[in-house]
Amino acid sequence: MKITNFVVGALVTLTAFSTRAQTTVDVAKISCRQFISDDIALSKSIAVWLSGYYSGLQHNTVVDMSRMEQNIDKVEDFCRLNMDITVMDATKKALGVSK
Repeated sequence: MKITNFVVGALVTLTAFSTRAQTTVDVAKISCRQFISDDIALSKSIAVWLSGYYSGLQHNTVVDMSRMEQNIDKVEDFCRLNMDITVMDATKKALGVSK
């Protein structure tokens, strides 16, 4: 009985991880409303991706963790006031990012 429970638990866990791993997201289409109201882990992952994306555009290879957290907070605050724009546009406006 314990082995069966273990096997079922392992299969459920592997299925959950494999399903999550196959998810793709087009960040350019995510609205602030979706970003703010979505799963916290997914929102943080998107925020980290955005940080890397814009750092890459500026050829910046340094990751300042405290500044990244501050920037995430700025974007989230901006998004709360502008729910219908995309999170990428919100990032540009909130942080003054240019290409």
